[in-house]
Amino acid sequence: MPTTRGRWHRWRLVVDSVAFLAVLAGLGWVVVEGAGALHYNWQWYRVPQYLYRFEDGVFQPGPLLRGLGVTLELTGWSLLLTVAFGLAAALLQRSTSWTGHAVARVYVEIVRNTPMLVQLYLVYFVLAPIVALDRFAAAVLALALFEGAFAAEIFRAGIEAIPRGQWEAADALGLSWYAVYRRVILPQAIRLVLPPLTGLAVALIKHSALVSVIAVADLTTEGRNLIADSFMTFELWFTVAALYLALTTSLSLLAGWLERRLPVRGGEQG
Repeated sequence: MPTTRGRWHRWRLVVDSVAFLAVLAGLGWVVVEGAGALHYNWQWYRVPQYLYRFEDGVFQPGPLLRGLGVTLELTGWSLLLTVAFGLAAALLQRSTSWTGHAVARVYVEIVRNTPMLVQLYLVYFVLAPIVALDRFAAAVLALALFEGAFAAEIFRAGIEAIPRGQWEAADALGLSWYAVYRRVILPQAIRLVLPPLTGLAVALIKHSALVSVIAVADLTTEGRNLIADSFMTFELWFTVAALYLALTTSLSLLAGWLERRLPVRGGEQG
C-alpha cells in the first residue's frame, strides 16, 4: 500500500507539473502573439541594468531592487501592525465590555466593506497631516488597518475553535484572563490561524502595490517610472510581476514549513 500510494503521488506530481508547464507555455504564446500583433520590439537585454549593476567591482542595486527593498520594508512593518490590530480587535470582540466589543465590531465592518484605495486616500490626505505622518508611515498605517480587519476575523475564528474543555480547565486552575490566553488559548490557536494568516500576508504584499498612488517608491512605482522613461512596457511589467511572485511564493513555502514544524501545545497534549 505505501508503494502504491507513493507511485500515485509521483504520478500526480508529474501530471500537475505538465499541466503547469502547458498553462505557462500557453500564456507565453498569447503574450508573444499579442506583442507581435502590436509590432513590439522586445528589449530583454536592457532589463538587468534596472535590477543591478557593478561599479568598480562593487554590487549596486538598480531601481527595481531598491523598490523591492521598499516593498519588503513596507510589508514587514504593515504585517506587524496587522497582527497587533487583528489580535486586539479579536480579543475586544470576545470581551465582556460592551464598548470594546462595539468599537471592534464597527472597525471590522467598516474596513472590510470599503475599498482599500479609498481608505488609503483618507489616511494620507486626512489623518496623516493631523498626526504628522510621512507618506511611508501613512501607507503602513493604511495597509495595517485594512488587513487588520480581516486578521481580526481569522484570530476570532481560531480562538473560538479551541475546545470548550480547554477554557474550563484553565478556569478550574484559577488562571487570570491574561494567563488563559497567553498560556492556554493562543498557543493552540497559532497553528490554526497560520494558514489563513499566510494568505493574508500574501494579499498584503499584493495590496502594497496600491501605495504607488501616493508616490511611495515601492516596486510598482519604480516599475512605472522606468516604463515612462524606457517604453519597455512588457519587459518591465513582467519583471515586476516575477519579483512579486518570488516574494509571495517564498512566503507561502516558509509558512508551510513553519506549519509543519510548529509544535502543538495545550489541546493535543491532553
